Amino acid sequence: MRLDTILLFVILVLFAPSIKAQETEEDKIKVVISLFFEGLQSGDTLMIKRTISTDLKLQTTFKNKEGKSVLRNEEVAKFLNAVATKNPKDIWEEKLMSYHIQIDGTLASVWTPYEFYLNNDFSHCGVNSFQLFFDGKKWKIIYLIDTRRKQDCKNNINDR
Repeated sequence: MRLDTILLFVILVLFAPSIKAQETEEDKIKVVISLFFEGLQSGDTLMIKRTISTDLKLQTTFKNKEGKSVLRNEEVAKFLNAVATKNPKDIWEEKLMSYHIQIDGTLASVWTPYEFYLNNDFSHCGVNSFQLFFDGKKWKIIYLIDTRRKQDCKNNINDR
């Protein structure tokens, strides 16, 4: 090998770990959603507020005990109060199974199947659907709706 080839190889080996790949918009969106759930799990409403729009819309949908479909609007203030006043001994863990992200300019849609555990015990599962807006500086969650089921967690399409 020529000396210049060996030198180039040594430089690449030494400095390659310090070269960071550019952060994609998908990566930035995942960080926002991760921070939202980190705030949820730790009871940190300030962290959550950094990820959401001031006019966030929250909804949930499920089937009640009679098997009827329910769509419930949630008040953001009540949600944040529940997070802030949760028992610090309680462990809320929402395991996101995957991210399906679509972006068009300043709008992003994210679909995240999940399983929720309370104090390490399975509570429910479903899908979160996030809508995010890019304000020119950062992504903010503007809309969040989720489904909730106690069983059949692997089947999130045919549960109608």
